[in-house]
Amino acid sequence: MKKIVLFLFGAVLLFAAPPKFLMPDEAFIPHAKLNDAMQIEASVQIAKDIYVYADKMKFELKNADTIKIAEIVSPESSEHEGEMVYTQSPDFLITLQNTVLSTGIKTVEFELSFQGCSEQGLCYEPLSKTYSFDIDTSKLHLIQKATALFSDTKSMKKEDAKEISQTDSIANTISSGSLGLILLTFFGFGLLLALTPCVFPMIPIISGVIISQGEGLTTKKAFFLSVVYVLAMAVAYTIAGVLAGLFGSNLQAALQTPWVIYSFAAVFVALAMSLFGFYELKPPSFLLTKVSQSRQHRGVFSVAIMGFLSALIVGPCVAAPLAGALVYIGQTGDALLGGMALFVMSIGMGLPLIVVGVSAGRFMPKPGHWMVMVTNIFGIMMLGVAVWMLGRVIDIYITMLLWSILGIGAAIYFGVFEKEIHVFRKSLAVILFIYATVLFVGTLGGGTSMTKPLEFLKPQVMVSDLQEELQSVEFEKVSSLKELDVILSKNKGKKIMLDFYADWCTACKELEEITFSDNNVMNKMSEFVLIQADITANGKEQKELSKKYGVFGPPAILFFDKNAKVIKSKTIVGFIGPDEFLAHLNKI
Repeated sequence: MKKIVLFLFGAVLLFAAPPKFLMPDEAFIPHAKLNDAMQIEASVQIAKDIYVYADKMKFELKNADTIKIAEIVSPESSEHEGEMVYTQSPDFLITLQNTVLSTGIKTVEFELSFQGCSEQGLCYEPLSKTYSFDIDTSKLHLIQKATALFSDTKSMKKEDAKEISQTDSIANTISSGSLGLILLTFFGFGLLLALTPCVFPMIPIISGVIISQGEGLTTKKAFFLSVVYVLAMAVAYTIAGVLAGLFGSNLQAALQTPWVIYSFAAVFVALAMSLFGFYELKPPSFLLTKVSQSRQHRGVFSVAIMGFLSALIVGPCVAAPLAGALVYIGQTGDALLGGMALFVMSIGMGLPLIVVGVSAGRFMPKPGHWMVMVTNIFGIMMLGVAVWMLGRVIDIYITMLLWSILGIGAAIYFGVFEKEIHVFRKSLAVILFIYATVLFVGTLGGGTSMTKPLEFLKPQVMVSDLQEELQSVEFEKVSSLKELDVILSKNKGKKIMLDFYADWCTACKELEEITFSDNNVMNKMSEFVLIQADITANGKEQKELSKKYGVFGPPAILFFDKNAKVIKSKTIVGFIGPDEFLAHLNKI
């Protein structure tokens, strides 16, 4: 009987004993080697009842300079307790590329990081191992050429292809496409960008510049001057874009400081006064002496300067095509091909401006009353451009006040109080006068909307619970990496949206007024933690914030996963409409 009791007691101790856990070096055995094709073959051999998290597998090159990871072919993962894991030893094939033309042996360090758990309930700390490889960079170039020539045969299966953002897709188009296809594609992008609000302010500018040439302006000369304006604009975009791509700077912000805006607004006011006939505006005499004494060359010189500066100050907008070109330049250092793409895109943007400029010269009336009226109309438009620019750096109330004063003045010029004028002109003058007066009253009443200036008179009414919920959707403002990191750390496990914004960004305001104010969009956005990075000041902290996330300029919208990591494939650059944005949010 005693033996039976001892046996049972021993059995209980045996089965009650805690499970034996493997040491980390027993549970995980990492491997990495360099094959003859200069590809890295990496794997993690895992023991029985051990699994590795798929999102914790990291591959990083150190001291690599120009050598980058081009592609990672990964095995299929499976779901385990809500996480994607590898239950079998995973193997990875990592393809490298050299971003600049060079040959020779380059020693790089390759770090393989991973983390996993035991089925028995123990999770191991993150582990990593570093390997040193001597890479023949000349073979990397052969790989790049072979990939470009035989991309169809080397492409991955659709189910293995990774989703990428529109910006990265455009960058890949530059790196893998033929020169003719790249230039044609970017010319098409430019034509589409010509329809955006960023280009619209250039329409009165080029028209006013052409009209200001005065008598003797022919269609041929108008075409020539329009081409000069657009070429100067394209050169400015190309230079600024290449520098932004190479140095990772904000393409827009450099010339959006208040003193630059004030100075350029003053130029437009001066040009408007010239069109009103107060004086003849021309460059300083010392510049004219260096260029030429002929009136024709003076006109070309002034038009080229106006085109160059307009591109930098009036219409700087970041959209997916522009960002894609900048990403390509930044990653490869290939300023030539990236610059060519930007130049052709700028020509596409400027093609409608050439049509406008030629039209201004073609339909310019003969000297007389109509000639004076047309030039004065363009003078009013120039003043409008000046007010529009000042709206980036001055208070909204002052901006609305300036618009109302300009509108009242224009209505008086068009003859709002005159009796014997054409009914069409009279109607336009009356409508403009009424709107400008309402805008003036709205400004005095504290209104902040150009489209609804009298909204402050609206009585306060009870709103539904849904409306209250929608109205409560607001962004949490940040202007530095430190502020952003605090918010991200507090909201891990939630869906997070980060909007890069600046006061001088036209497309940013368009996003707020059109897309973010849509009821369906607001309802969906309430599911996200909303953060807005205000980079208006463009100081050191704002530049660090933009550089951290590869943002060349606003607007840019980033999304974060539950681990507060950027979902690169979901990044949006430039303006996006409400319906398209709502569909995008539904995929997050």
